[in-house]
Amino acid sequence: MSDETSGLDEAAEQETPVEGVQDTQDIALSLWDQVLDFGVGLMRPWNAYQVGIAIGLILVAFALSRIFGPMLLDWMRSREGWPKWRYRYLLLLHKRLALIFFVLLIWATVLVMREVTWPSRSYILGIIANLSLAWLLIALVARLVHNNLIRAVIRYGAWIWVTLVVLGVSDETRQLLDAAALNVGSIRLSLWTVVQAAVMLGLTFAVARFLSGTSSASIKRNEDISPSMQVLMIKFLQVLLYGAAFFIGLRIVGVDLTGLAVLSGAIGVGLGFGLQKVVSNLVSGVIILLDKSIKPGDVISLGDTFGWINSLGARYVSVVTRDGKEYLIPNEDLITGQVVNWSHSNDFVRLDIFFGTAYGDDPHLVREAAIKAATSVDRVLNNPKAPVCHIVGFGDSSVDYILRFWISDPTGGLTNIRGAVYLALWDAFKEAGINFPFPQREVRMLSDQDGDASSKSPG
Repeated sequence: MSDETSGLDEAAEQETPVEGVQDTQDIALSLWDQVLDFGVGLMRPWNAYQVGIAIGLILVAFALSRIFGPMLLDWMRSREGWPKWRYRYLLLLHKRLALIFFVLLIWATVLVMREVTWPSRSYILGIIANLSLAWLLIALVARLVHNNLIRAVIRYGAWIWVTLVVLGVSDETRQLLDAAALNVGSIRLSLWTVVQAAVMLGLTFAVARFLSGTSSASIKRNEDISPSMQVLMIKFLQVLLYGAAFFIGLRIVGVDLTGLAVLSGAIGVGLGFGLQKVVSNLVSGVIILLDKSIKPGDVISLGDTFGWINSLGARYVSVVTRDGKEYLIPNEDLITGQVVNWSHSNDFVRLDIFFGTAYGDDPHLVREAAIKAATSVDRVLNNPKAPVCHIVGFGDSSVDYILRFWISDPTGGLTNIRGAVYLALWDAFKEAGINFPFPQREVRMLSDQDGDASSKSPG
């Protein structure tokens, strides 16, 4: 008895794929028959008249868009001071102007024909009117999504689905997609499930992106929050929203989330073997944001790189130099290496200039002229940190000085401010009659007679 039962089970397992293929073929044939019936119906006199009317309305809509399109652009140019989002949506309406005119014309035609003739005489026009109105609304709503890929998926996916619903073949299409399935263990994966997952994930990610952008703008406008905490809050909010969007989308489709435990284990193994650097940079980025060691706008030096921090990323820090180069420095290097932050606790930066004057010049006059020259430069601070000048040594050819001054805008450059102070020193010393020394050497030439006399000296 058990042998017969096992044999029946094996036969049922062998027949299941054949029955699935047969169901798929039946559904496909039913869809094809409906398409053929629709095509044959278009050849009937009144249906052909409706198609002709629709084509004529399309031509009229294009003609009206050519007439009113330039007028709309001129009206938009005359409206100065409007926000950018209003111009963007007006441009969107301008691009869809022909479709808007067509929707208005065909719905007016359908309403008139339904009043003066039988409903069957406007059946095709009604379908075209519903399709055109749905396509217009989808195009306008999809424009709210800023990501190009997600917007294209939502727009074309919605167009296809609305077209199937209006034509009355949505159930057959769903059955056809659901019949094309692949069984992986206890999980049945069909094309219908994939389509549902793509649509729902696209919608949830679009909502998450909108909420993330709105919240990020609000956080950036809050001046009470430091720049580093703003970046940390924005990153945390993005991870939370996109993670929630992913899991909510899968739950709506009906995916069992307990199966993700295996996936999370595989991700953990991958992190342990191949993604140490990536995880290290991510953790280092969080540490940088928490300890506030650097923040956007700080001026730093890391090795030969000197510039100001443009942005803090999850994996790297963007540093822009004075020559326009943008360095993407991994977060780990900022944690493990030595970093000079010129504006960590304040924006004051001290610069030193070394110079020398001749021994014949009065040192008191030199110091006074040097301080006055430094103060005359715009970027040099005079209060609360005033320039100072000191003697640091007596050289072979000059008296050596150091001139120290402070600035509060290191992002404006260091070399240019040094050059400006040097030029101011040149002008001030020239006006005061102070001389810059140059190396001097005394060379004595001994004659041949002196040399012979020295050689004949007694001894």
